[in-house]
Amino acid sequence: MASTSAASTFLQFHSLSSSQLFITKLPNNNNNNNQISLSFSSSSKQTSNYNKRVYAKAVSTDSQKPLTQDKQNTPSSSSSKLVLVLGASGGVGQLVTASLLQRNIKSRLILRDLEKAKALFGEQDEERLQVFKGDTRKEGDLDPSIFEGVTHVICCTGTTAFPSRRWDDENTPERVDWVGVKNLISVLPSSVKRVVLVSSIGVTKCNELPWNIMNLFGVLKYKKMGEEFLQNSGFPYTIIRPGRLTDGPYTSYDLNTLLKATAGQRRAVLIGQGDKLVGEASRIVVAEACIQALDLEITENQIYEVSSVEGEGPGNDTQKWRELFEAARSS
Repeated sequence: MASTSAASTFLQFHSLSSSQLFITKLPNNNNNNNQISLSFSSSSKQTSNYNKRVYAKAVSTDSQKPLTQDKQNTPSSSSSKLVLVLGASGGVGQLVTASLLQRNIKSRLILRDLEKAKALFGEQDEERLQVFKGDTRKEGDLDPSIFEGVTHVICCTGTTAFPSRRWDDENTPERVDWVGVKNLISVLPSSVKRVVLVSSIGVTKCNELPWNIMNLFGVLKYKKMGEEFLQNSGFPYTIIRPGRLTDGPYTSYDLNTLLKATAGQRRAVLIGQGDKLVGEASRIVVAEACIQALDLEITENQIYEVSSVEGEGPGNDTQKWRELFEAARSS
């Protein structure tokens, strides 16, 4: 963290809520617009509880580092890849989803309450990104049909570290960061080639200041338990441990406003290993780290801490990210 005071150590976590947007087709990205543009059309299609879906369009989330369609600079896109995103209604998860679909990578989300999504966006076609009803905290709620064809997983679920209204309905660190992660990993099909899990810096330091304050209600303990379950699952994994999340977006139902986030001047990326790195991390940087980790062989079965500092960053250049990950392993 930037400071050792208790107040400055409160990391930001996101809950898996009940609404999200979807991409139906890619826009012509000839400008440097820095927000998500939404367009919707009505549809009367009705499906089962496990396959209601809504859709939208997206452009770059960072006007200074627009997403590119250059295959040399971005993770490979393929019609055979299907990325499951958990926590897609949180800040990092929204950026992950938009960026995946900007790259023409098929995505699938799991949400708890589809009625809110329906009220916001209506029922849409299902060509680009799919939404399934489900709750990772409930083992019996994860219908096997949700996971059919999934090849990659990015899990961004989380909740607040300290008691708040977001803990209502058993949305506690134990239920989200431990039980939810365990339930998810336990039901994944063998077709999954990589699981990327967003955790937190400090998970190995629960008994040290200031992390023991952060862990008063077990958030770091339960995140570490989720990490270990993934490590022992047999699935190829990458664990991303960000510092205190900054730069927005924050959970909101006004997605036009929510996704107008840029990394500002803090676009440079620091990546470390061994839970030694401290500081803040842009949500945009964290989302990009997750996406890059999907395909980079060097990140397989590795854990990385991520933070952001002032300066020019790697954007979505895969080679630059590869160099950052390699440098962290050799340091």
